Amino acid sequence: MAQQMGQQPLIVLSEESQRTSGKDAQSMNITAGKAVSEAVRTTLGPKGMDKMLVGSGGSVVVTNDGVTILGEMDIEHPAANMIVEVSETQEDEVADGTTSAVVVAGELLQQAEDLLDQDIHATTLAQGYRQAASEAKDILDDLAIEVSADDDDLLAQIAATAMTGKGAESAKDTLAQLVVNAARSVADEEGVDVDNVKIETVVGGAIAESELVDGVLVDKDRVHENMPFGVEDANVVVFDGDLEVKETEIDAEVNVTDPDQLQQFLDQEEQQLREMVDRLVEVGADAVFVDGGIDDMAQHFLAEEGIFALRRVSSDDQSALVRATGARAVSNLDDLSEDDLGFAGSVSQRELGDDTYTAVEDVEDAKAVTMILRGGTEHVVEEVERAVEDSLGVVRVTLEDGKVLPGGGAPETELALGLRDFADSVGGREQLAIEAFADAVEVIPRTLAENAGLDPIDSLVDLRATHDGGDTSAGLDAYSGEIIDMEQEGVVEPLRVKTQAIESATEAAVMILRIDDVISAGDLKGGQTDDDEDEGPPGGGPGGMGGGMGGMGGMGGMGGGM
Repeated sequence: MAQQMGQQPLIVLSEESQRTSGKDAQSMNITAGKAVSEAVRTTLGPKGMDKMLVGSGGSVVVTNDGVTILGEMDIEHPAANMIVEVSETQEDEVADGTTSAVVVAGELLQQAEDLLDQDIHATTLAQGYRQAASEAKDILDDLAIEVSADDDDLLAQIAATAMTGKGAESAKDTLAQLVVNAARSVADEEGVDVDNVKIETVVGGAIAESELVDGVLVDKDRVHENMPFGVEDANVVVFDGDLEVKETEIDAEVNVTDPDQLQQFLDQEEQQLREMVDRLVEVGADAVFVDGGIDDMAQHFLAEEGIFALRRVSSDDQSALVRATGARAVSNLDDLSEDDLGFAGSVSQRELGDDTYTAVEDVEDAKAVTMILRGGTEHVVEEVERAVEDSLGVVRVTLEDGKVLPGGGAPETELALGLRDFADSVGGREQLAIEAFADAVEVIPRTLAENAGLDPIDSLVDLRATHDGGDTSAGLDAYSGEIIDMEQEGVVEPLRVKTQAIESATEAAVMILRIDDVISAGDLKGGQTDDDEDEGPPGGGPGGMGGGMGGMGGMGGMGGGM
């Protein structure tokens, strides 16, 4: 690009650079953001459709989960990626509501486009949107319903709502109860860490045959065939080391001049291994989970003593065993005492599908549990796993916050009414942005109606009328098309799912709206690591801008020639 100064052209950007400014840049970014939103919009709600994503290698993912769809799609446009980040933030924070967050972000951009056409400045829009988001948070807080952490029925309803519309819906009541039981088991003074709920998937059987193991499933087989298949009322040792004779740190050469010397050397090794096993027997160990290897001779001694042992147990599994059984991990057998032992009612081998696992279960007050999810095909099982992970996330958030909202588009309808009142009190051009925000959040009930094959206008009119009458928890039943009381029906979701969705959608929309210049350079000087050097210009930039750049390129050429 060349800038004319007197007769001397001033070259500002390199020839490879492309630039789109002003309305063109805003329009291009808004279009990209809306395209991402449209990609997942049909998956929203209990009647949402699924997407089939086919990888270049032929791998197939069939899912209804917003963040999975956007994560698997090969999205290049930088503005589109900002919307994808909304779904990732939503997933990390609250596990559910990813589609809602993206759909709201897309609709905020759609509404903004209309106002930009009316010459409302992007800064005014951004200010109005932020005011609206802040007010929305207050409205949602007032609408929230307090939940007791002991209310099992309501927690199960929350878990079931998170699975609605996903592949797990056919057995959502069974799975919801498993999810609540799992979350309760791993809860401690610090909250609920869902990483302590391990999920194992098995292809075969019905979804309803899924189960919860009060303990840990380790994807390993016992190390020696003469060991028992299982032990009851087992004292458990978690050993962070090797049951092997230690190698010397330095290379050493041993000259053996007599066969007796070699035998003595071997006897000494055997004696060391014998002492290790005797130490385990002495403290009363019945099952040993070893981080490293177990020497063949040690395996033989353990089998003789009737001790069940596994080797190469991952650190994650060891942590889970410690939480489940109450054992303390030890790294030196000399320090092992009875205080370090954990307890499990049963340690045994189990066949699941084609795999063999070791189940450490029947643990009183297990703080680590395992869910075994079943399904007829690989794709079904994967989608059930995604649904259960979302469900665990919302139960965690509910237990931590103790506040929920009705579903079915009820909070969005109430938000729209509250924001329109708020807009009147603000005045100025921001008022238009706040009204646009109110229209944008109504995309949720409108989309729920569309995906259920209902008339969105009729449904919205009925919803608004019911809310005007003071019924704040009235929502749309996607199955019957009726307006019903969502709280009574038990269709509820955590408050934080909604507030997070509104917050991150607003931030992303505002960020995109405030961009009035897109410069696609050969290399970005800032924030580039050595690893990125060969990646070329930001993906999608030149492609999206090529059409608008031809004229400018021509001008640059002329300037140089003069």
